[in-house]
Amino acid sequence: MADPVLIPVAPLGGGHPETVTIGPWTLAERVDVALASLAFRLGREVEATAAAMAAGVPLPPPGRAETGSPYGAFWLAPAQWMAEAPFASHEDIVAHLKPLFGPLASITEQTDAWARFDVTGDGLPRLFERLCNVDLAAAPDGFATRTVIDHLGCYLIRRGAAEVTLLGPRSSAHSLFHALGLAARAAG
Repeated sequence: MADPVLIPVAPLGGGHPETVTIGPWTLAERVDVALASLAFRLGREVEATAAAMAAGVPLPPPGRAETGSPYGAFWLAPAQWMAEAPFASHEDIVAHLKPLFGPLASITEQTDAWARFDVTGDGLPRLFERLCNVDLAAAPDGFATRTVIDHLGCYLIRRGAAEVTLLGPRSSAHSLFHALGLAARAAG
């Protein structure tokens, strides 16, 4: 019997990520970013922070996200972050991060657990006021929070005035994308 061939599938089920434009907004499925949770071990926070600084892994404060090269991150909880890097160079992001931290941190692969959607366009606060309780108009660039959209726990990151990143459970990618589309049609 021949070995099975594995074919990558985007969270929405296609062979390639989907992008749609509704009114002034573009909803883009992203599969080019690798994710890993990073949790410092108790009592090793000072050493782990020094290791992160030496490796160029940003450790933003609560409610914030930072981008860098190649790593970006957003805050999850005390001494916990979600690290991100380009998938093309960091497909196995844990293999890249583990040697940097060794026993100082617990690192868990998260790439296939989340569906990422970048929402771009003018007037994003008008769109997101229909979706969640985040006051996007008052949120600064680099703002990151956990929220609920269509009964789904999601992470929302304001990248700029005209760009928001949403991470939702991959198993509910269709529901989240549908909710985004409905809100865009209603707000547009």
